[in-house]
Amino acid sequence: MSSGQPTLSAFAGVDIPNYDVITNCMHCALCLPTCPTYVLTGLEKSSPRGRIRLIKAVADGDLPITDGFIREMNFCLDCQACETACPAGVKYGSLVEAARAQIYQGRRERWLSSTIKRTALNWAFRNQERLKSIARFLRFYERSGLKGFLLRTGLLKFVSRRLHDIQPLTPAISKRFSSDSLAEVIHPVGDVHYRVGFLTGCIMDVAFSEVNLDTVRLLLHHGCEVVIPRDQACCGSLQAHNGDMIAARQMARHNIQLFDRGDFDYIVMNSAGCGAFMKEYGHQFADDPELRPRAERISEKVRDITEFLMETGFRPRRTASEKSVAPSGRSFDGKRVTYHDACHLVHTQKISQQPRQLLKMIPGIDLVELPESTWCCGSAGIYNIVHFADAMKLLDRKIENIKKIQPDIIVTGNPGCLVQIQHGLQKEGLAIDLQHTATFLWRACEDPQAA
Repeated sequence: MSSGQPTLSAFAGVDIPNYDVITNCMHCALCLPTCPTYVLTGLEKSSPRGRIRLIKAVADGDLPITDGFIREMNFCLDCQACETACPAGVKYGSLVEAARAQIYQGRRERWLSSTIKRTALNWAFRNQERLKSIARFLRFYERSGLKGFLLRTGLLKFVSRRLHDIQPLTPAISKRFSSDSLAEVIHPVGDVHYRVGFLTGCIMDVAFSEVNLDTVRLLLHHGCEVVIPRDQACCGSLQAHNGDMIAARQMARHNIQLFDRGDFDYIVMNSAGCGAFMKEYGHQFADDPELRPRAERISEKVRDITEFLMETGFRPRRTASEKSVAPSGRSFDGKRVTYHDACHLVHTQKISQQPRQLLKMIPGIDLVELPESTWCCGSAGIYNIVHFADAMKLLDRKIENIKKIQPDIIVTGNPGCLVQIQHGLQKEGLAIDLQHTATFLWRACEDPQAA
């Protein structure tokens, strides 16, 4: 909290929105056309500028924390597109997340929203073994035919329309979790160029296990010794974005202590939200003199998989001037490929060119730019669950842009985007292959012997 914080503020305790950041906003309105919720509603209060004014009113003591204030803070996607557009460099994301922390601390949210957040984010995600147990139950639910039966008969809609609507937004559980498939230390076939720590993640581990395996295969292909520390915790991003900073910092503290023991050159991940938050570990413990140096050391080593590969000079076994058939026999010749920018890659981590540069290395593909590739698809963590109707409007816009270019393959780097966009493709009956960036890159250069 800065010294300029008003004394009559309705904010209290820890994680108070920084008043200096609030007053940095020039109210220029350049953020408005980049804000999905403003474009959806046309309302000033639903824009970044409007929300900053609301936060300032509470900070100045002119407005209590009302239901309307809570709705607007939670209506925000936290996509941070406004930060990319802002000429003053206002860290809007830090303001809305601090405001949510104030709401969470005061237990001011409505029952349904509060229950989802406190149960799903705090209880289920706080312990990876607990999450894996829940995932096993969900896997049985999917594969027993019960899920299909409930959807076909409409019984689930009878029980709860909300549960029926969000069913397609729950990712399929992997046959085997990546943390159970991978050794703690994996050596490349040849020389070791880098010692890399790998975050298996929470959802990535139980629902995108194959993406994790493909990421590790890419790292091994690149000459990395891959270390997967046991007893990893969720990175804390979902909790932080939804106001539970206490849980977020507990998880972060655990991961800092775990990964700091590894003496890694880099710490690599394949989920945009995880990477964005782990790069903020240093900031989260800025007031902790004991933990801060270790947190900063971890943050400095964190890289998204595409960022790491470009930074360290990755090259596939074949170049664009060579044949367009992978060693496995998979052909990419003439495939129209497009890339969707995950918000927490492009806006938060400023990673935009690296994925495209990697895709351009793959021979035979026709890389086509997706219109409005940086526009949020509507996933935004659990946004598509708690704000289903608005998330579907954003998804419709994304799908319409996809239709304009008719790609064969869509590539993206975040699990939430994969689930959300896949739902949109299925609704429209579009037979378009959707892949994580790591999976696409590995399939393009895989060697069956290395796999």
